[in-house]
Amino acid sequence: MTFPSLSDVEVAQKRIENYVLRTPIIESPDVNSQLGFRLLLKMESFQRTGSFKFRGAINKISKLVKTQICQGVVAFSSGNHAQGVAAAAKIFNIPAIIVMPSDAPETKITKTRNYGAEVFLYDRKDGNRVAIAKQIQKDTGYELIPPYDDLDILAGQGTVALETLKYLETIDCKIDTFLTPISGGGLMSGCALALRGIDPSINLVCVEPNDYNDTELSLLQKKRIKLVPNRPSICDALLLETPGKLTFEILKTLGVRGISVTDYSTQNAMKIAFNEFKVVLEPSGAIALAAALDKNFDYKPKCILAVCSGGNVDQNFFKETISKI
Repeated sequence: MTFPSLSDVEVAQKRIENYVLRTPIIESPDVNSQLGFRLLLKMESFQRTGSFKFRGAINKISKLVKTQICQGVVAFSSGNHAQGVAAAAKIFNIPAIIVMPSDAPETKITKTRNYGAEVFLYDRKDGNRVAIAKQIQKDTGYELIPPYDDLDILAGQGTVALETLKYLETIDCKIDTFLTPISGGGLMSGCALALRGIDPSINLVCVEPNDYNDTELSLLQKKRIKLVPNRPSICDALLLETPGKLTFEILKTLGVRGISVTDYSTQNAMKIAFNEFKVVLEPSGAIALAAALDKNFDYKPKCILAVCSGGNVDQNFFKETISKI
């Protein structure tokens, strides 16, 4: 199995630098004091389309349109990859068809359409999004843009880590822990390739809802497992039942650890993000912060960086969610 390398992430960074935003890293002295360690937040919720997913999508699509004829693109996603692909396709003036679950947050469906994409809705319980997308690919001749198991997607997501390390150098700060949410594994596997190539000492930890912790369990068992969750989670972007094939091999090989948190912890993180950091995060975008706040580590961290991966959340849902804490 071929892995991308640090050099692939560096090439991706150069390719997409004129399209992506350099998202800020923020902190709260009050929160640091309460935790007993320094906590930095990488605000990918401020990225174009409101999520880190734009990085991988623009890297993949910009490479496609510059190296071959691309009539259009098709993708499957619960929301953030959908918007990333739709926005990237719009930049290059090519059509996009996005397969999305009918129960995806309405704000994500609407925003995907607003970028000019055609949205194909399916029933998450009965439909197979991969099969649907592949059939559309066959019928249209469009290029399929996977959400994670793709070298160019991973390299694009890995630019989050390169950008982070470059900024940390300017403030003379060294982190000992790097936290990201995980579903298919594109963000952490891409970042792991970059971080292991530059500073192997950093603890790499991916975070899931505790009833959807397929990656955590797979890493413990050193093989991909499939879960059959028996309850819902507010983290709508993190509801896969098994890790990606390529991404899991990267995570396993590079020594990434998995942990899981409750929805209550995620709700609390959303509230703290709003009250202390003055930012709005969707549940999946707040879960890495939740893990940092839970302090569920078997070592004593000194400086943690948590990637806040997205902020695409319905206003009413957000208000209701943080009011419960």
